Amino acid sequence: MFQALKDFFSALFTKKPTKLPPWQPEWSAFLNSKVSFYRNLSNEDKTRFEQRCLLFLTTTSVEGGVAVEVTDQDKLLVAASAIIPVWGFPNWHYINIKTVYLLPAMFNEQFECGGPDARITGMVGTGPMAGKMALSKPALHQGFANDRDKQNVGIHEFVHLVDMADGNCDGFPERVKKFEYCAPWFDLVQHKISEVEDKKSNIREYATTNKAEFLAVASEYFFERPKMLQKKHPKLYEYLSDFYQQNLAEIEADIQPTRNSPCPCGSGKKYKRCCLNNL
Repeated sequence: MFQALKDFFSALFTKKPTKLPPWQPEWSAFLNSKVSFYRNLSNEDKTRFEQRCLLFLTTTSVEGGVAVEVTDQDKLLVAASAIIPVWGFPNWHYINIKTVYLLPAMFNEQFECGGPDARITGMVGTGPMAGKMALSKPALHQGFANDRDKQNVGIHEFVHLVDMADGNCDGFPERVKKFEYCAPWFDLVQHKISEVEDKKSNIREYATTNKAEFLAVASEYFFERPKMLQKKHPKLYEYLSDFYQQNLAEIEADIQPTRNSPCPCGSGKKYKRCCLNNL
């Protein structure tokens, strides 16, 4: 059975990406309802975001296996996960990913779902996983359904790819920042890891795994709760804002709706009776 699964993955990961048709209006509506990052963009930037999603999807295949039907909505969330971390780099191209594979649930290191050791929601890597990413489809959707919990597995895994663009998954994205910033960054990382280990931080515990995971976890926090990160971890926010060339806390403050204004999620309710309650 394991050999059959490996053969399936081998065949799956060598498929050529399928070119999508022209951008559809319903795709914009979907992104506006599900992806807060996109929703907060200007109309002009939304168009750029859509174009970059299409470009990503013409070079990267999103595939499913047994019991997984891949929809346009799945592909859009994968593409959004890819574009958000590199939004500040208009000419960025992911040279280290060719295929994203969606699994029906959490999985183990053999990509098996349902067992007691199936605790993984996303994986990228080297060797057999070079150029490939595996994501739990439910976890991908949950990451965007709840954009206040500081967790988004799609963004997390694409941050690893940004980190790996220089050839090393070491927690310092050298391709976006000069090496001279490396030592002070890692000093801050070690300090923040110590705070998490001492239960003196609201950064989730998985960040203590290693420096690469710290970058990915802190980046989830940065993209989902920028104002909170800026308030509670100002130096970390400053570094990440510099890394990603995005001042998200300032943008979020500029577009913050009033209590009685329509909720930006598109529910039709007043903000005070909708997403304000999730802050």
